[in-house]
Amino acid sequence: MPTQKVIVLGGGLIGGVMAKYFAEDKDFQVTVADISKEKVNKLAEEAEIKGVVTDLSDSKAIKKIVADQDIVIGAVPHFLGFNMLRSVIEAGKNVVDISSSTVMPENNLTLDGLAKKNGVTAVVGMGLAPGMSNMIVGYVDSLLDETENVLILVAGGIPIVREWPYEYKLTWSPIDVLEEYVDPARVVECGKVIEKPALSDLELVNFSKIGTLEAFNTDGLDSLPYTIKASSMKEKTLRYPGHAEKMRILRESGFFSDKPIEIGGVKIKPIDFTAKLLFPQWEMKEGEEELSVMRIIVEGKKGQKRLRYTYELLNYFDKETKTTSQSRLTGFPCAIAARLIAQGEYTRQGVCPGEYIGQDHKVYQRMMEELEKKNIVYEKNVVEV
Repeated sequence: MPTQKVIVLGGGLIGGVMAKYFAEDKDFQVTVADISKEKVNKLAEEAEIKGVVTDLSDSKAIKKIVADQDIVIGAVPHFLGFNMLRSVIEAGKNVVDISSSTVMPENNLTLDGLAKKNGVTAVVGMGLAPGMSNMIVGYVDSLLDETENVLILVAGGIPIVREWPYEYKLTWSPIDVLEEYVDPARVVECGKVIEKPALSDLELVNFSKIGTLEAFNTDGLDSLPYTIKASSMKEKTLRYPGHAEKMRILRESGFFSDKPIEIGGVKIKPIDFTAKLLFPQWEMKEGEEELSVMRIIVEGKKGQKRLRYTYELLNYFDKETKTTSQSRLTGFPCAIAARLIAQGEYTRQGVCPGEYIGQDHKVYQRMMEELEKKNIVYEKNVVEV
């Protein structure tokens, strides 16, 4: 097979992981595009990666740089994701994106017709959650006769050393973290999609190797409520106990508001002020390490039996490569999916959330095999209940 060209749109922590993944493969030529010259140059110095400095909010610029590429990977912040995806689909290029959105009007699923018209495979939300969570739920759903309950518990940025007051470290887009604490969480109850406040339904959950974490509602189900039929479905984010209450206080006090207020004759958005204070405290510093944890529980019927499938993942900061667990757990699934598309192993056209990959058992197994090579292992347990 001749060398293929892959371009990663976004050179941050996760985009860098994916670019280096392809740089290790002689069958690919990899390019990274980012508005930051510093990020592009840094990656070019670290591996055999070409760099392009460009504005990824500009549709014309995106179409220009992907024109001669074989596969495109999206690693831009969430608020840029829909425009990026649409631009790449309009350019007629296959694409895999770490972000996703099923919130109208910027709903990635609305691009399905355009993707099919242009003969494009567009895998969306292919990270950790959404992404692997969706893929596993889709896989189990395809095994069951009837899926009843789905619960996804997930966390990244859990510091090994707890540091007051927040006990949290940034491992992905900062603005997306704050949105997680503000945006209503869509859950499924009694077969209907409803909204609950973010940070609600707080509960404590025990994990044998790391102890007790708190879990609270966040809007992480993404496309699952619209593609998988279940009576109950929810996703909760995990943090060290006490974190959610601090975030609720800030939110309810207006610190996360995007409505400008005037201070000393200057108008500012409270969320910009809050971010300026919080992000330096949450930033991963040299020598610090973090972990990511996930638990997925899917219950349903198979014949006369009622089964519970449980998948658990615990992954730590990689000291050898100095990369966060969150960046690898998000970047590798996306990169592997892109490689499978480039090599013709996944060919479904249209907009494809992770659960569609899970329904393709051969591709699902390939994904899991490739992830194990990167020491990313999902422990599976099935019991009759």
